[in-house]
Amino acid sequence: MKVLVPVKRVIDYNVKARVKADQSGVDLANVKMSMNPFDEIAVEEAIRLKEKGAATEIVVVSIGEAKSQETLRTALAMGADRAILVTSEQKVEPLSVAKILAKIVEEEQPALVIL
Repeated sequence: MKVLVPVKRVIDYNVKARVKADQSGVDLANVKMSMNPFDEIAVEEAIRLKEKGAATEIVVVSIGEAKSQETLRTALAMGADRAILVTSEQKVEPLSVAKILAKIVEEEQPALVIL
C-alpha cells in the first residue's frame, strides 16, 4: 500500500512571529522554518504503518517555494521513501494547493493520504 503525506514549511513553533512594519503580513526575514508539527505527526504515522508491514511506500509532497526542499529532506530523514516538490515563485492559494494535490493523488494512486 502506497501512502501519500503532504507536508508544509511553516515558521518553527518555538519562534514568535512578527508582523511587518507596514502591517501587510508576517515578517519571514531571518526566521527559523520547520515542518508543520501536524504534518510531522502524519509522517510518523505513515512510518509506523510501514514498520507494521501495512504500507510499502511513503511519498511526501510539498507545494510552494524551492526552500521547501528542507522540509522534504526532513521527512526523508525520518523514513519516507520518496519526495515530490511542486515549486511556485508566487504565493499559492489554498484552492490551488487542493487542486494540485488532487492531481498528484490522481497520478500517484496512493491507497491512503494522511493529512
